Amino acid sequence: MNGIQVRTPVAADGRLGAAAEHPGLSDPDYLLRRQAIVALARGHQVGDPSPRVDYSRSEERTWRTALRALRKAQDEHACRAALDARDQAPIPADHIPQHAEVGTHLRRLTGFDFTLTGGMVENKRFLGSMAEGYLHAVQFVRHPAVPQYTPEPDIIHDVFGHGIHLASPTFAAIYRVIGHAASRIERKDVLQMISDVYWFTLEYGVLDEDGTPKAYGAALLSSCGEIRRLHAARIRPLDINAMLTTAYHYHGYQPVLFSARSLNEVTDTLADFLEKLDDDSAPRHAVQAAPSTPAATPLI
Repeated sequence: MNGIQVRTPVAADGRLGAAAEHPGLSDPDYLLRRQAIVALARGHQVGDPSPRVDYSRSEERTWRTALRALRKAQDEHACRAALDARDQAPIPADHIPQHAEVGTHLRRLTGFDFTLTGGMVENKRFLGSMAEGYLHAVQFVRHPAVPQYTPEPDIIHDVFGHGIHLASPTFAAIYRVIGHAASRIERKDVLQMISDVYWFTLEYGVLDEDGTPKAYGAALLSSCGEIRRLHAARIRPLDINAMLTTAYHYHGYQPVLFSARSLNEVTDTLADFLEKLDDDSAPRHAVQAAPSTPAATPLI
């Protein structure tokens, strides 16, 4: 990524290595299990029920270990709005929930539910589905050797990280604003603009609380390692144009984060930008996608 070497944990003792060395990308037994679960998503239509997955003792242990560590890290580094939403989120700590177990309760709270995917999702489908109250989510669990971090989508990120958001009407409204914008856009370059601002807000956004950066993005809320190193990132004020020209790495810790003063500022800033978007917006903004930017929305 433009010369930036992203480091990511590869061992429980905190030893760091390149993202490509993460065991979740190389362990053949783990990859076989992940592929079997991913196969369940083939042909899945948005809104269809997710099939049941019978999780192993090791996978259940990874969930419990990760959630204990994440809740502790969130207590210290998450913003108040995220913590309040977590208190309302119907997410069990003692077992991996099926999508429907959490989604049924989220529908009552905010009208949102999970819809199944196996990983990367094309921007139009992923972002546009949020207008209808659906968030794409995987079912497999991160590698047990590094329960604090995953460089790929997993159920801890999707159901716990995003599930916290989707228990809150305030957060859910931001998802819908983004979804409505994406649903009326057809050009891939403009959809990528929406994906970029989604990335730097709902995935990696932070708020300034009494001069201290506090996480609200789902990727931060679900990464014990990254949420604890907010101070190591270069934190810039919330700025849409800067987001559109800032490259990011979707397999590792982010070198640049954007901070708002409140969730109201996030909502108002996004709404003002997204309401003006049309299929000619990319040329007007002189946006050219960075080489590292994906053409689909990663769920990390």
